[in-house]
Amino acid sequence: MENQITVKAFGLVAEKMGLENLLLVNPGTTQELKNQLVKKYPELQSVKFNLAVNKKMASEQTDIPSGAEVALLPPFSGG
Repeated sequence: MENQITVKAFGLVAEKMGLENLLLVNPGTTQELKNQLVKKYPELQSVKFNLAVNKKMASEQTDIPSGAEVALLPPFSGG
C-alpha cells in the first residue's frame, strides 16, 4: 500500500500496546500519529513517550514522510 509507515515500539510502550511492530497509513504528522495510537491503545495515555522519525528525534508537529520508520521511545533513565 502507498503512504504507509512502519511504527516500532520499544520498552514500556511496546508492553502497553502488546506489540513491537505495526504498519499504518501515514497520518501526516507525529501529533496525529500519537492521537491515533492513544485512541487505539488507551493504556498509552499513562505513558510518556517520544517519537523518532527515520532515527531522528521528532517534535510534536513533525511531518512524517511516506515510507518512514517511526520509533516510539519510552523515557530513558540514567545518564
